[in-house]
Amino acid sequence: MMKGLGGLGDMAKMMKAAQDMQTKMAEMQEQLESLTVTGESGAGLVKATATAKGVLTGLDIDPSIFNPDEKEVVEDLILAAIKDAQAKAAERSQQEMQKLTEGLGLPPGMNLPF
Repeated sequence: MMKGLGGLGDMAKMMKAAQDMQTKMAEMQEQLESLTVTGESGAGLVKATATAKGVLTGLDIDPSIFNPDEKEVVEDLILAAIKDAQAKAAERSQQEMQKLTEGLGLPPGMNLPF
């Protein structure tokens, strides 16, 4: 179809691949909003749930840790659970991105979006 255009055929092919990638990226972003991860601390006494995009959606605290004398410990456990959930969200997001970019032939360690 584009034989007489030389390199323009390759350019059209690249543009199509870029459009396909953009569509897949948008789909992946939507998927990351529905995937959830759970971080925990204190051997599961505090659990934080977040989307794979890192948005905190839930917090579950075992009532046994509520002791007024240990307020700082409870606060630390809550923060630790949230940080764990956010770290897991970032890891999950990276895993999903790697699945998406596997077939592109990008150099190892190149992260998208730029």
